[in-house]
Amino acid sequence: MKLLLHCCCGPCSVYPVDTLRESGISVTGFFFNPNIHPFKEFRRRLNTAEVYSKQASLPMLIDNNYGLITFLRAVVNNESSRCLYCYRERLKTTVLKAKECGFDSFSTTLLYSKYQNHSKIKEICEELSKTHSLSFYYDDFRVGWQKGIDKSIDLNMYRQPYCGCIYSEQERYDKTFSSSSIDAIS
Repeated sequence: MKLLLHCCCGPCSVYPVDTLRESGISVTGFFFNPNIHPFKEFRRRLNTAEVYSKQASLPMLIDNNYGLITFLRAVVNNESSRCLYCYRERLKTTVLKAKECGFDSFSTTLLYSKYQNHSKIKEICEELSKTHSLSFYYDDFRVGWQKGIDKSIDLNMYRQPYCGCIYSEQERYDKTFSSSSIDAIS
């Protein structure tokens, strides 16, 4: 099976790539993350993914366009649903890229993170699979959470401290900010 794996970043790719390869799956990574803020953070994550792809001999398709404006236009005044928009856009683009390039299946490293809405990601992937007639390869990569962290540290990878968007950055560092703050502003 030839699988296109949406990679949110280098460190989150380690365990899924290892697991997929151990299952005999031919994996190609796809970096598409227009949500990441600020630009320097976007470049740092992109560079880390590129270095990892070379270290792991992982073919990698890269969309290096910084899509912040489009992302913000879509989520401003819809902040409480920003993650669902972000998942859907990144995964839809992955499916379309997989179809265009002749892959048999797709998956995402978002299924590795303990901090993402796993059930919603799975639901979106299943929906996109049906809509676009492309197999979705599901695996709960969270079981390898610590193993992936340990290996990414051994590889001396840059490990980002927040999910990626400007809102998640504030949630990470502003101790007075919470998701209910967004709802109160709306």
